[in-house]
Amino acid sequence: MSNKSFLKGAAILGAAGIIVKIMGAFFRIPLGNIIGSEGMGYYQASYPIYVLLLTVSTAGIPTAISKLVAEKNAVGDRYGAHRIFKVSFRLLLIVGIVTFSIMFFGAKTLVGFIKNDKAYYSMLAVSPALLFVPVMAAFRGYFQGLQDMFPTAISQIFEQFGRVVIGIALAMFLLPKGIEVAAAGASFGAASGAITGTLIVMVIYYKRKGKILIGIQNGIKGKEESASYIIKKILAIAIPITIGAAILPVMNTIDAALVMRRLTAIGYTQDVANSLYGQFTGMAAPLINLPQVLTVALAMSLVPAISHFYKKNDHKGLEETVLAGTRVALLIGLPAAIGLVILAKPIMLLLYPLQMDSAASAAEVLKVLGWGVIFLTLVQTFTAILQGLGKPIIPVINLFIGAIFKIAFTYTLTAIPAINVKGAAAGTVAAYLVASILNFIYVKKYTKTKFSLVNFVIKPVVAVGAMAISVMFIYNTIINFVGNKIATLGGVATGGVIYIFMLLCLGAVTSEDFQMVPGGSKISKILNKIGLLKK
Repeated sequence: MSNKSFLKGAAILGAAGIIVKIMGAFFRIPLGNIIGSEGMGYYQASYPIYVLLLTVSTAGIPTAISKLVAEKNAVGDRYGAHRIFKVSFRLLLIVGIVTFSIMFFGAKTLVGFIKNDKAYYSMLAVSPALLFVPVMAAFRGYFQGLQDMFPTAISQIFEQFGRVVIGIALAMFLLPKGIEVAAAGASFGAASGAITGTLIVMVIYYKRKGKILIGIQNGIKGKEESASYIIKKILAIAIPITIGAAILPVMNTIDAALVMRRLTAIGYTQDVANSLYGQFTGMAAPLINLPQVLTVALAMSLVPAISHFYKKNDHKGLEETVLAGTRVALLIGLPAAIGLVILAKPIMLLLYPLQMDSAASAAEVLKVLGWGVIFLTLVQTFTAILQGLGKPIIPVINLFIGAIFKIAFTYTLTAIPAINVKGAAAGTVAAYLVASILNFIYVKKYTKTKFSLVNFVIKPVVAVGAMAISVMFIYNTIINFVGNKIATLGGVATGGVIYIFMLLCLGAVTSEDFQMVPGGSKISKILNKIGLLKK
Protein backbone atom coordinates (compact mmCIF):
# COMPACT_ATOMS: atom_id res chain seq x y z
CA MET A 1 0.00 0.00 0.00
CA SER A 2 1.16 3.53 -0.75
CA ASN A 3 0.01 7.12 -0.47
CA LYS A 4 -1.09 6.79 -4.07
CA SER A 5 -3.40 3.83 -3.38
CA PHE A 6 -4.87 5.55 -0.34
CA LEU A 7 -5.54 8.71 -2.37
CA LYS A 8 -7.01 6.68 -5.23
CA GLY A 9 -9.41 5.06 -2.79
CA ALA A 10 -10.35 8.49 -1.50
CA ALA A 11 -10.70 9.72 -5.09
CA ILE A 12 -13.17 6.96 -5.95
CA LEU A 13 -15.28 7.71 -2.90
CA GLY A 14 -14.90 11.43 -3.50
CA ALA A 15 -16.11 11.15 -7.09
CA ALA A 16 -19.10 9.11 -5.92
CA GLY A 17 -19.70 11.64 -3.17
CA ILE A 18 -19.81 14.50 -5.66
CA ILE A 19 -22.41 12.63 -7.72
CA VAL A 20 -24.37 11.87 -4.54
CA LYS A 21 -24.30 15.50 -3.42
CA ILE A 22 -25.37 16.74 -6.85
CA MET A 23 -28.33 14.36 -6.68
CA GLY A 24 -28.88 15.49 -3.10
CA ALA A 25 -29.09 19.08 -4.31
CA PHE A 26 -31.80 17.96 -6.73
CA PHE A 27 -33.57 16.63 -3.66
CA ARG A 28 -33.07 19.26 -0.97
CA ILE A 29 -33.43 22.34 -3.14
CA PRO A 30 -36.67 21.38 -4.97
CA LEU A 31 -37.97 19.93 -1.69
CA GLY A 32 -37.35 23.24 0.08
CA ASN A 33 -39.18 25.07 -2.68
CA ILE A 34 -42.08 22.55 -2.60
CA ILE A 35 -42.77 22.31 1.15
CA GLY A 36 -41.08 25.53 2.35
CA SER A 37 -39.29 26.14 5.62
CA GLU A 38 -42.30 24.87 7.60
CA GLY A 39 -42.22 21.52 5.82
CA MET A 40 -38.44 21.38 6.11
CA GLY A 41 -38.88 21.87 9.85
CA TYR A 42 -41.08 18.74 10.05
CA TYR A 43 -38.78 16.85 7.70
CA GLN A 44 -35.66 17.76 9.68
CA ALA A 45 -37.27 17.23 13.09
CA SER A 46 -37.19 13.44 12.68
CA TYR A 47 -33.64 13.39 11.36
CA PRO A 48 -31.59 14.00 14.53
CA ILE A 49 -33.19 10.93 16.15
CA TYR A 50 -32.92 8.90 12.95
CA VAL A 51 -29.26 9.85 12.55
CA LEU A 52 -28.62 9.05 16.20
CA LEU A 53 -30.05 5.54 15.86
CA LEU A 54 -28.31 5.11 12.51
CA THR A 55 -25.05 6.15 14.14
CA VAL A 56 -25.52 3.55 16.86
CA SER A 57 -26.03 0.83 14.25
CA THR A 58 -23.52 1.86 11.57
CA ALA A 59 -20.92 4.39 12.77
CA GLY A 60 -18.47 2.17 14.63
CA ILE A 61 -18.94 -1.36 13.33
CA PRO A 62 -18.17 -0.74 9.62
CA THR A 63 -15.03 1.18 10.61
CA ALA A 64 -14.06 -1.71 12.89
CA ILE A 65 -14.70 -4.15 10.03
CA SER A 66 -12.49 -2.19 7.62
CA LYS A 67 -9.71 -1.89 10.19
CA LEU A 68 -9.74 -5.57 11.19
CA VAL A 69 -10.08 -6.76 7.59
CA ALA A 70 -7.17 -4.49 6.58
CA GLU A 71 -5.02 -5.99 9.33
CA LYS A 72 -5.85 -9.58 8.28
CA ASN A 73 -5.30 -8.71 4.65
CA ALA A 74 -1.90 -7.14 5.46
CA VAL A 75 -0.63 -10.57 6.60
CA GLY A 76 -2.36 -12.47 3.78
CA ASP A 77 -5.11 -14.03 5.92
CA ARG A 78 -8.07 -13.67 3.51
CA TYR A 79 -10.02 -16.39 5.35
CA GLY A 80 -9.82 -14.47 8.62
CA ALA A 81 -10.83 -11.26 6.84
CA HIS A 82 -13.93 -12.89 5.35
CA ARG A 83 -14.90 -14.49 8.65
CA ILE A 84 -14.85 -11.05 10.27
CA PHE A 85 -17.29 -9.89 7.60
CA LYS A 86 -19.70 -12.81 8.14
CA VAL A 87 -19.80 -12.38 11.91
CA SER A 88 -20.23 -8.61 11.68
CA PHE A 89 -23.02 -9.01 9.11
CA ARG A 90 -25.12 -10.99 11.58
CA LEU A 91 -24.34 -8.50 14.34
CA LEU A 92 -25.40 -5.51 12.23
CA LEU A 93 -28.60 -7.23 11.14
CA ILE A 94 -29.67 -7.65 14.77
CA VAL A 95 -28.74 -4.06 15.62
CA GLY A 96 -30.77 -2.83 12.63
CA ILE A 97 -33.90 -4.66 13.78
CA VAL A 98 -33.56 -3.19 17.28
CA THR A 99 -33.04 0.42 16.14
CA PHE A 100 -35.93 0.22 13.64
CA SER A 101 -38.24 -1.04 16.38
CA ILE A 102 -37.25 1.80 18.71
CA MET A 103 -38.01 4.50 16.14
CA PHE A 104 -41.12 2.98 14.58
CA PHE A 105 -42.92 1.91 17.75
CA GLY A 106 -41.67 4.82 19.83
CA ALA A 107 -42.47 7.57 17.31
CA LYS A 108 -45.16 9.27 19.42
CA THR A 109 -42.91 9.45 22.47
CA LEU A 110 -40.01 10.79 20.41
CA VAL A 111 -41.95 13.63 18.76
CA GLY A 112 -43.26 14.57 22.19
CA PHE A 113 -39.68 14.89 23.41
CA ILE A 114 -38.71 17.32 20.64
CA LYS A 115 -41.99 19.26 21.01
CA ASN A 116 -42.95 18.87 17.35
CA ASP A 117 -46.02 16.63 17.12
CA LYS A 118 -46.49 17.19 13.39
CA ALA A 119 -43.19 15.39 12.72
CA TYR A 120 -44.86 12.08 13.68
CA TYR A 121 -45.46 10.90 10.13
CA SER A 122 -41.91 11.80 9.09
CA MET A 123 -40.63 9.76 12.02
CA LEU A 124 -42.58 6.69 10.90
CA ALA A 125 -41.64 7.12 7.24
CA VAL A 126 -37.86 7.27 7.74
CA SER A 127 -37.63 4.38 10.24
CA PRO A 128 -37.49 1.45 7.69
CA ALA A 129 -34.11 2.75 6.52
CA LEU A 130 -32.72 1.54 9.86
CA LEU A 131 -33.35 -2.06 8.76
CA PHE A 132 -31.32 -1.84 5.57
CA VAL A 133 -28.47 0.63 6.13
CA PRO A 134 -26.69 -1.64 8.69
CA VAL A 135 -26.75 -4.56 6.23
CA MET A 136 -25.34 -2.33 3.50
CA ALA A 137 -22.69 -1.04 5.93
CA ALA A 138 -21.40 -4.57 6.61
CA PHE A 139 -20.65 -5.12 2.92
CA ARG A 140 -19.11 -1.66 2.57
CA GLY A 141 -16.85 -2.16 5.59
CA TYR A 142 -15.55 -5.46 4.20
CA PHE A 143 -14.71 -4.03 0.78
CA GLN A 144 -13.12 -0.90 2.32
CA GLY A 145 -10.88 -3.12 4.44
CA LEU A 146 -9.67 -4.68 1.19
CA GLN A 147 -9.00 -1.14 -0.09
CA ASP A 148 -11.70 -1.67 -2.72
CA MET A 149 -13.82 1.48 -2.63
CA PHE A 150 -15.80 0.79 -5.82
CA PRO A 151 -18.70 -1.16 -4.20
CA THR A 152 -19.16 1.57 -1.59
CA ALA A 153 -19.10 4.27 -4.26
CA ILE A 154 -21.62 2.56 -6.55
CA SER A 155 -24.01 1.69 -3.72
CA GLN A 156 -23.86 5.30 -2.47
CA ILE A 157 -24.90 6.57 -5.90
CA PHE A 158 -27.82 4.14 -6.20
CA GLU A 159 -28.84 4.77 -2.59
CA GLN A 160 -29.07 8.50 -3.26
CA PHE A 161 -30.85 7.94 -6.57
CA GLY A 162 -33.59 5.94 -4.85
CA ARG A 163 -33.87 8.55 -2.12
CA VAL A 164 -34.19 11.47 -4.55
CA VAL A 165 -36.65 9.94 -7.00
CA ILE A 166 -39.03 8.42 -4.46
CA GLY A 167 -38.71 11.27 -1.94
CA ILE A 168 -39.52 14.06 -4.41
CA ALA A 169 -42.28 12.05 -6.11
CA LEU A 170 -44.00 11.30 -2.80
CA ALA A 171 -43.62 14.89 -1.54
CA MET A 172 -45.33 16.24 -4.65
CA PHE A 173 -48.03 13.54 -4.66
CA LEU A 174 -48.86 13.98 -0.96
CA LEU A 175 -48.69 17.80 -0.81
CA PRO A 176 -52.49 18.22 -1.23
CA LYS A 177 -52.94 16.13 1.95
CA GLY A 178 -50.95 18.64 4.02
CA ILE A 179 -47.41 19.90 4.60
CA GLU A 180 -46.64 17.38 7.34
CA VAL A 181 -47.78 14.45 5.16
CA ALA A 182 -45.70 15.71 2.21
CA ALA A 183 -42.69 15.97 4.55
CA ALA A 184 -43.29 12.34 5.55
CA GLY A 185 -43.30 11.33 1.88
CA ALA A 186 -39.92 13.02 1.46
CA SER A 187 -38.66 11.21 4.57
CA PHE A 188 -39.61 7.82 3.10
CA GLY A 189 -37.08 8.56 0.36
CA ALA A 190 -34.34 7.60 2.85
CA ALA A 191 -35.87 4.16 3.28
CA SER A 192 -36.23 3.71 -0.49
CA GLY A 193 -32.60 4.70 -1.00
CA ALA A 194 -31.42 2.30 1.71
CA ILE A 195 -33.22 -0.61 0.07
CA THR A 196 -31.79 0.28 -3.34
CA GLY A 197 -28.21 0.69 -2.07
CA THR A 198 -28.37 -2.58 -0.13
CA LEU A 199 -29.53 -4.53 -3.17
CA ILE A 200 -26.73 -3.06 -5.32
CA VAL A 201 -23.89 -3.83 -2.89
CA MET A 202 -25.23 -7.36 -2.37
CA VAL A 203 -25.27 -7.96 -6.13
CA ILE A 204 -21.64 -6.75 -6.37
CA TYR A 205 -20.62 -9.07 -3.53
CA TYR A 206 -22.24 -12.16 -5.03
CA LYS A 207 -20.76 -11.40 -8.45
CA ARG A 208 -17.31 -11.27 -6.84
CA LYS A 209 -17.83 -14.16 -4.45
CA GLY A 210 -16.00 -16.61 -6.71
CA LYS A 211 -12.92 -14.39 -6.79
CA ILE A 212 -13.16 -13.86 -3.03
CA LEU A 213 -13.24 -17.61 -2.41
CA ILE A 214 -10.20 -18.15 -4.67
CA GLY A 215 -8.33 -15.49 -2.67
CA ILE A 216 -9.28 -17.30 0.55
CA GLN A 217 -8.03 -20.64 -0.79
CA ASN A 218 -4.73 -19.19 -2.02
CA GLY A 219 -4.10 -17.04 1.04
CA ILE A 220 -2.60 -17.85 4.40
CA LYS A 221 -5.09 -19.29 6.87
CA GLY A 222 -4.34 -18.04 10.34
CA LYS A 223 -5.75 -19.38 13.58
CA GLU A 224 -9.55 -19.49 13.33
CA GLU A 225 -11.14 -17.08 15.79
CA SER A 226 -14.48 -17.79 17.44
CA ALA A 227 -17.49 -15.62 16.67
CA SER A 228 -17.57 -14.33 20.25
CA TYR A 229 -13.89 -13.33 20.07
CA ILE A 230 -14.42 -11.51 16.77
CA ILE A 231 -17.45 -9.68 18.21
CA LYS A 232 -15.39 -8.64 21.22
CA LYS A 233 -12.68 -7.26 18.91
CA ILE A 234 -15.27 -5.47 16.78
CA LEU A 235 -16.99 -3.95 19.80
CA ALA A 236 -13.68 -2.93 21.37
CA ILE A 237 -13.07 -0.75 18.31
CA ALA A 238 -16.68 0.07 17.46
CA ILE A 239 -18.04 1.19 20.84
CA PRO A 240 -15.66 4.14 21.33
CA ILE A 241 -16.14 5.17 17.68
CA THR A 242 -19.91 4.84 17.99
CA ILE A 243 -19.96 6.87 21.20
CA GLY A 244 -17.89 9.55 19.51
CA ALA A 245 -20.01 9.53 16.37
CA ALA A 246 -23.19 9.59 18.48
CA ILE A 247 -22.18 12.69 20.39
CA LEU A 248 -23.18 15.17 17.70
CA PRO A 249 -26.43 13.37 16.80
CA VAL A 250 -27.25 13.37 20.51
CA MET A 251 -26.43 17.06 20.66
CA ASN A 252 -28.48 17.69 17.51
CA THR A 253 -31.42 15.86 19.07
CA ILE A 254 -31.05 18.03 22.15
CA ASP A 255 -30.61 20.97 19.78
CA ALA A 256 -33.95 20.20 18.14
CA ALA A 257 -35.68 20.45 21.49
CA LEU A 258 -33.44 23.19 22.91
CA VAL A 259 -33.76 25.55 19.95
CA MET A 260 -37.54 25.23 19.86
CA ARG A 261 -37.82 25.79 23.61
CA ARG A 262 -35.46 28.79 23.67
CA LEU A 263 -37.17 30.44 20.70
CA THR A 264 -40.66 29.98 22.13
CA ALA A 265 -39.35 31.27 25.48
CA ILE A 266 -38.56 34.66 23.92
CA GLY A 267 -41.96 35.00 22.28
CA TYR A 268 -41.87 33.09 18.99
CA THR A 269 -44.89 30.89 18.22
CA GLN A 270 -44.25 27.18 17.68
CA ASP A 271 -44.83 27.54 13.92
CA VAL A 272 -42.37 30.45 13.59
CA ALA A 273 -39.82 28.64 15.78
CA ASN A 274 -40.23 25.54 13.60
CA SER A 275 -39.69 27.68 10.48
CA LEU A 276 -36.49 29.18 11.91
CA TYR A 277 -35.29 25.70 12.85
CA GLY A 278 -36.06 24.59 9.29
CA GLN A 279 -33.95 27.47 7.92
CA PHE A 280 -31.05 26.40 10.13
CA THR A 281 -31.15 22.61 9.68
CA GLY A 282 -32.98 22.23 6.39
CA MET A 283 -31.64 25.12 4.29
CA ALA A 284 -28.30 26.36 5.68
CA ALA A 285 -26.81 23.26 7.37
CA PRO A 286 -26.92 21.01 4.25
CA LEU A 287 -24.58 23.45 2.47
CA ILE A 288 -21.79 22.97 4.99
CA ASN A 289 -22.08 19.24 4.33
CA LEU A 290 -21.16 19.64 0.65
CA PRO A 291 -17.37 19.82 1.21
CA GLN A 292 -17.69 16.67 3.32
CA VAL A 293 -18.17 14.75 0.09
CA LEU A 294 -14.40 14.66 -0.29
CA THR A 295 -13.34 14.83 3.36
CA VAL A 296 -15.57 11.92 4.42
CA ALA A 297 -14.16 9.93 1.51
CA LEU A 298 -10.70 10.92 2.66
CA ALA A 299 -11.45 9.81 6.23
CA MET A 300 -12.89 6.46 5.13
CA SER A 301 -9.78 5.77 3.08
CA LEU A 302 -7.45 7.00 5.83
CA VAL A 303 -8.53 4.51 8.52
CA PRO A 304 -7.35 1.29 6.78
CA ALA A 305 -4.32 3.10 5.28
CA ILE A 306 -3.14 4.40 8.67
CA SER A 307 -3.88 1.02 10.24
CA HIS A 308 -1.79 -0.71 7.55
CA PHE A 309 1.31 1.46 8.06
CA TYR A 310 0.94 1.36 11.84
CA LYS A 311 0.68 -2.45 11.81
CA LYS A 312 3.78 -2.65 9.59
CA ASN A 313 5.62 -0.20 11.87
CA ASP A 314 6.34 1.92 8.77
CA HIS A 315 6.80 5.38 10.30
CA LYS A 316 7.72 7.04 7.01
CA GLY A 317 4.60 5.74 5.27
CA LEU A 318 2.53 6.71 8.30
CA GLU A 319 3.87 10.26 8.42
CA GLU A 320 3.44 10.78 4.67
CA THR A 321 -0.17 9.57 4.86
CA VAL A 322 -0.95 11.85 7.83
CA LEU A 323 0.54 14.86 6.04
CA ALA A 324 -1.21 14.08 2.75
CA GLY A 325 -4.60 13.56 4.40
CA THR A 326 -4.38 16.72 6.51
CA ARG A 327 -3.16 18.91 3.65
CA VAL A 328 -5.86 17.73 1.24
CA ALA A 329 -8.53 18.26 3.92
CA LEU A 330 -7.36 21.84 4.46
CA LEU A 331 -7.18 22.59 0.75
CA ILE A 332 -10.81 21.48 0.47
CA GLY A 333 -12.24 22.95 3.67
CA LEU A 334 -10.69 26.41 3.63
CA PRO A 335 -11.99 27.68 0.25
CA ALA A 336 -15.38 26.02 0.82
CA ALA A 337 -15.81 27.84 4.13
CA ILE A 338 -14.80 31.25 2.81
CA GLY A 339 -16.96 30.82 -0.28
CA LEU A 340 -20.05 29.99 1.76
CA VAL A 341 -19.50 32.93 4.10
CA ILE A 342 -18.89 35.66 1.52
CA LEU A 343 -21.60 34.44 -0.89
CA ALA A 344 -24.12 33.30 1.72
CA LYS A 345 -27.06 35.43 0.56
CA PRO A 346 -26.48 35.05 -3.22
CA ILE A 347 -26.19 31.27 -2.81
CA MET A 348 -29.36 30.95 -0.73
CA LEU A 349 -31.35 33.14 -3.14
CA LEU A 350 -30.02 31.08 -6.04
CA LEU A 351 -31.05 27.79 -4.44
CA TYR A 352 -34.44 28.82 -3.05
CA PRO A 353 -36.01 31.29 -5.51
CA LEU A 354 -39.55 30.30 -4.45
CA GLN A 355 -38.81 30.95 -0.77
CA MET A 356 -37.12 34.36 -0.97
CA ASP A 357 -37.83 35.55 2.59
CA SER A 358 -36.77 32.26 4.18
CA ALA A 359 -33.68 32.13 1.95
CA ALA A 360 -32.58 35.63 2.97
CA SER A 361 -33.08 34.76 6.63
CA ALA A 362 -31.22 31.43 6.25
CA ALA A 363 -28.31 33.30 4.64
CA GLU A 364 -27.61 35.06 7.93
CA VAL A 365 -27.36 31.64 9.57
CA LEU A 366 -25.04 30.40 6.81
CA LYS A 367 -22.66 33.35 7.34
CA VAL A 368 -22.01 31.98 10.83
CA LEU A 369 -22.26 28.28 10.07
CA GLY A 370 -19.92 28.44 7.06
CA TRP A 371 -16.85 28.95 9.26
CA GLY A 372 -17.45 25.53 10.75
CA VAL A 373 -16.50 23.83 7.47
CA ILE A 374 -12.78 24.42 8.10
CA PHE A 375 -12.86 22.80 11.51
CA LEU A 376 -15.29 20.03 10.52
CA THR A 377 -12.96 18.81 7.76
CA LEU A 378 -10.09 18.71 10.24
CA VAL A 379 -12.15 16.92 12.89
CA GLN A 380 -13.04 14.19 10.39
CA THR A 381 -9.47 13.80 9.16
CA PHE A 382 -7.81 13.74 12.59
CA THR A 383 -10.50 11.39 13.93
CA ALA A 384 -9.79 8.94 11.10
CA ILE A 385 -6.05 9.12 11.80
CA LEU A 386 -6.54 8.42 15.51
CA GLN A 387 -8.93 5.56 14.75
CA GLY A 388 -6.36 4.03 12.41
CA LEU A 389 -3.77 4.29 15.19
CA GLY A 390 -6.05 2.33 17.52
CA LYS A 391 -6.88 5.41 19.62
CA PRO A 392 -10.63 5.77 18.98
CA ILE A 393 -11.51 6.96 22.48
CA ILE A 394 -9.47 10.17 22.13
CA PRO A 395 -11.62 11.83 19.44
CA VAL A 396 -14.69 10.69 21.40
CA ILE A 397 -13.59 12.66 24.45
CA ASN A 398 -12.55 15.66 22.36
CA LEU A 399 -15.86 15.76 20.50
CA PHE A 400 -17.72 15.47 23.79
CA ILE A 401 -15.83 18.49 25.07
CA GLY A 402 -16.73 20.33 21.88
CA ALA A 403 -20.37 19.31 22.29
CA ILE A 404 -20.45 20.88 25.76
CA PHE A 405 -19.41 24.16 24.14
CA LYS A 406 -22.17 23.67 21.55
CA ILE A 407 -24.88 23.31 24.20
CA ALA A 408 -23.61 26.32 26.14
CA PHE A 409 -23.49 28.54 23.05
CA THR A 410 -26.87 27.37 21.78
CA TYR A 411 -28.63 27.77 25.12
CA THR A 412 -27.20 31.22 25.77
CA LEU A 413 -27.22 32.82 22.33
CA THR A 414 -30.47 31.43 20.89
CA ALA A 415 -32.48 33.17 23.61
CA ILE A 416 -31.13 36.58 22.52
CA PRO A 417 -33.77 37.96 20.10
CA ALA A 418 -31.23 39.70 17.85
CA ILE A 419 -29.31 36.44 17.43
CA ASN A 420 -32.05 33.76 17.73
CA VAL A 421 -31.30 30.64 15.64
CA LYS A 422 -27.84 31.97 14.66
CA GLY A 423 -26.85 31.07 18.21
CA ALA A 424 -27.28 27.38 17.38
CA ALA A 425 -25.04 27.89 14.32
CA ALA A 426 -22.38 29.53 16.49
CA GLY A 427 -22.58 26.56 18.86
CA THR A 428 -21.89 24.17 15.99
CA VAL A 429 -18.82 26.16 14.91
CA ALA A 430 -17.52 26.25 18.48
CA ALA A 431 -17.91 22.47 18.84
CA TYR A 432 -15.88 21.74 15.70
CA LEU A 433 -13.22 24.33 16.56
CA VAL A 434 -12.56 22.90 20.02
CA ALA A 435 -12.59 19.26 18.83
CA SER A 436 -10.23 19.94 15.89
CA ILE A 437 -7.66 21.68 18.10
CA LEU A 438 -7.68 18.86 20.66
CA ASN A 439 -7.48 16.16 17.96
CA PHE A 440 -4.54 17.93 16.32
CA ILE A 441 -2.60 17.90 19.59
CA TYR A 442 -3.01 14.12 19.92
CA VAL A 443 -2.19 13.41 16.26
CA LYS A 444 1.12 15.21 16.73
CA LYS A 445 1.74 13.36 19.97
CA TYR A 446 1.20 9.85 18.61
CA THR A 447 2.57 10.19 15.06
CA LYS A 448 5.45 12.63 15.76
CA THR A 449 4.47 14.29 12.47
CA LYS A 450 5.95 17.71 11.77
CA PHE A 451 3.52 20.09 10.09
CA SER A 452 5.01 22.92 8.05
CA LEU A 453 3.50 26.33 8.87
CA VAL A 454 4.23 27.51 5.34
CA ASN A 455 2.62 24.54 3.57
CA PHE A 456 -0.32 24.05 5.91
CA VAL A 457 -1.25 27.64 6.77
CA ILE A 458 0.47 30.42 4.85
CA LYS A 459 0.16 29.06 1.30
CA PRO A 460 -3.50 27.98 1.61
CA VAL A 461 -4.46 31.28 3.30
CA VAL A 462 -2.77 33.37 0.60
CA ALA A 463 -4.47 31.30 -2.12
CA VAL A 464 -7.90 31.54 -0.50
CA GLY A 465 -7.44 35.28 0.12
CA ALA A 466 -6.85 35.84 -3.60
CA MET A 467 -9.88 33.68 -4.32
CA ALA A 468 -12.14 35.69 -1.99
CA ILE A 469 -11.09 39.02 -3.51
CA SER A 470 -11.69 37.77 -7.05
CA VAL A 471 -15.09 36.28 -6.14
CA MET A 472 -16.41 39.49 -4.61
CA PHE A 473 -14.98 41.63 -7.43
CA ILE A 474 -16.63 39.53 -10.14
CA TYR A 475 -19.95 39.27 -8.30
CA ASN A 476 -20.24 42.98 -7.49
CA THR A 477 -19.13 43.98 -10.99
CA ILE A 478 -21.65 41.93 -12.97
CA ILE A 479 -24.63 41.57 -10.58
CA ASN A 480 -26.45 44.61 -12.00
CA PHE A 481 -26.05 43.39 -15.58
CA VAL A 482 -26.75 39.65 -15.42
CA GLY A 483 -28.69 39.10 -12.20
CA ASN A 484 -27.96 37.08 -9.08
CA LYS A 485 -27.91 33.60 -10.65
CA ILE A 486 -25.25 34.29 -13.30
CA ALA A 487 -23.26 36.59 -11.01
CA THR A 488 -23.11 33.93 -8.28
CA LEU A 489 -22.11 31.13 -10.62
CA GLY A 490 -19.59 33.42 -12.34
CA GLY A 491 -18.07 34.41 -9.01
CA VAL A 492 -17.79 30.79 -7.86
CA ALA A 493 -16.24 29.64 -11.15
CA THR A 494 -13.75 32.52 -11.21
CA GLY A 495 -12.84 31.97 -7.57
CA GLY A 496 -12.22 28.27 -8.20
CA VAL A 497 -9.89 29.01 -11.11
CA ILE A 498 -7.99 31.68 -9.16
CA TYR A 499 -7.65 29.39 -6.14
CA ILE A 500 -6.22 26.49 -8.14
CA PHE A 501 -3.91 28.84 -10.06
CA MET A 502 -2.58 30.34 -6.81
CA LEU A 503 -2.01 26.87 -5.31
CA LEU A 504 0.01 25.92 -8.38
CA CYS A 505 2.02 29.15 -8.33
CA LEU A 506 2.75 28.76 -4.60
CA GLY A 507 3.71 25.09 -4.96
CA ALA A 508 0.96 24.09 -2.51
CA VAL A 509 -0.05 21.03 -4.56
CA THR A 510 2.06 18.19 -5.93
CA SER A 511 1.82 15.65 -8.74
CA GLU A 512 0.58 13.03 -6.28
CA ASP A 513 -2.34 15.26 -5.26
CA PHE A 514 -3.68 15.00 -8.78
CA GLN A 515 -4.31 11.29 -8.16
CA MET A 516 -7.45 12.59 -6.43
CA VAL A 517 -8.74 13.85 -9.78
CA PRO A 518 -10.02 11.68 -12.64
CA GLY A 519 -7.43 11.94 -15.41
CA GLY A 520 -5.09 13.57 -12.91
CA SER A 521 -1.96 11.86 -14.24
CA LYS A 522 -2.36 13.47 -17.65
CA ILE A 523 -3.09 16.87 -16.10
CA SER A 524 -0.03 16.67 -13.87
CA LYS A 525 2.22 15.82 -16.84
CA ILE A 526 1.02 18.89 -18.74
CA LEU A 527 1.44 21.15 -15.71
CA ASN A 528 4.92 19.74 -15.09
CA LYS A 529 5.93 20.55 -18.65
CA ILE A 530 4.89 24.19 -18.32
CA GLY A 531 6.49 24.49 -14.89
CA LEU A 532 3.32 25.01 -12.82
CA LEU A 533 3.54 21.82 -10.78
CA LYS A 534 6.28 20.41 -8.62
CA LYS A 535 6.89 16.66 -8.51
